[in-house]
Amino acid sequence: MSPEELLFAKTHEWVNMSDEGGQKIATVGISAFAVEQLTDLVFLDLPNVGAQVKTNEPFGEIESVKAVSDVYSPVCGEVIEVNSTLADNLEKFNQDPYGEAWLIKVKVEDEATLSELMDYEKYQKQCAEEG
Repeated sequence: MSPEELLFAKTHEWVNMSDEGGQKIATVGISAFAVEQLTDLVFLDLPNVGAQVKTNEPFGEIESVKAVSDVYSPVCGEVIEVNSTLADNLEKFNQDPYGEAWLIKVKVEDEATLSELMDYEKYQKQCAEEG
């Protein structure tokens, strides 16, 4: 997946929207910028399938040797799939943050929240400002 095709939250999560059987599905991950800031990842905690996530609220945690960080949902809906292999393969975040390192897939309940997300260009500007 190309980052230019994604939407981004201010908290460094990305979203790829797709239409599957008439349902809007959001694949969610964390950006390469976030992975670089976290450095060496050691632990990942994700929700179970069926969990409800809410926009701008934490749905999991990612831990590095430096800190534990919440992962926030950029969308509202039901978790329909979890990347369960990722916790044992944290190196995928460095290898393919916009592909194999996706976190969850969510059946989106309210598409209006997508308007709060940034395109790649705006997100790059935010990252440059954060340094």
